[in-house]
Amino acid sequence: LFSKFIHSDNELYTEFHSLWIALMVVNAIIFLVGVVLNSLALYVFCFRTKTKTTSVIYTINLIVTDLLVGFSLPVRIIMFYSAGNCLNCSLVHIFGYFVNMYCSILFLTCICVDRYLAIVPVEASRRWRNPTCAKGICVFIWVFATVVTFSILTMAIQFAECCLSKILVLMVCEYFFPLIIIIFFTTRIMCALSKPSLMHQSRERRMRAVQLLITVLIIFMICFTPFHVRQVAISINPDMPHGVSLLVYHVTVTLSSLNSCMDPIVYCFVTNNFQSTMKNIFRKTEPEQTSVDILGMNKNSKGS
Repeated sequence: LFSKFIHSDNELYTEFHSLWIALMVVNAIIFLVGVVLNSLALYVFCFRTKTKTTSVIYTINLIVTDLLVGFSLPVRIIMFYSAGNCLNCSLVHIFGYFVNMYCSILFLTCICVDRYLAIVPVEASRRWRNPTCAKGICVFIWVFATVVTFSILTMAIQFAECCLSKILVLMVCEYFFPLIIIIFFTTRIMCALSKPSLMHQSRERRMRAVQLLITVLIIFMICFTPFHVRQVAISINPDMPHGVSLLVYHVTVTLSSLNSCMDPIVYCFVTNNFQSTMKNIFRKTEPEQTSVDILGMNKNSKGS
């Protein structure tokens, strides 16, 4: 079963050569754009942002996962030409790629939940929205994604075709539950914003919160949903023609890599002057910009 992942590039190159070239070009563009944008964003959030709020902590971790996904794309091309038959190399590459993909899913989910806790006054926000708790959640996500991905690959290596459905269910659940959480909190926050008790929030802050949640939902729909729909289709119909399955697999994996280019849109809604800070970097301005959490202003900050 694992050999299907190992030799999929060779099969695509042999059977659909033109598509293979097109996808490699797309992957190269995703690599260049994603690495440049996320490198700049990492600099802004790490060195030009003094206040490390919970949103900023989740965003920094999301940027790291996007960079790792971006760097894995040229490695895939290099491996194809120089180490296509190295099973250990392929195992490390596939393991790293899927760990970072699922970390991206989970960190996007954390950002959505944090937006909800920031704008809707609930008691839980005081306990969960603190940097120490956010760092602990980030560590848990890295460990969880690593363990689950390792379990999936171990099952793929050790067991036969009969276990394919169980492996696919495990992969889909790692995507399906975060999607349910995002849809739930997006709906909740849109309903909550219409209540008079929240009208003390400025219209700009409320609109930017909704824009962030909708942006994350769009990223999920475009980047992650096609790949996991394909996994469900395979589990329902294992006899799907090999050529169709191969084509859909490579196209959907490429779409999942696209999130490294789309996530920078989310960063614009995390801090109130991310865009201006980016412009100042290119203009080489001297004053240090301080980005602050748009919606994470606690009541105890009113005194300052």
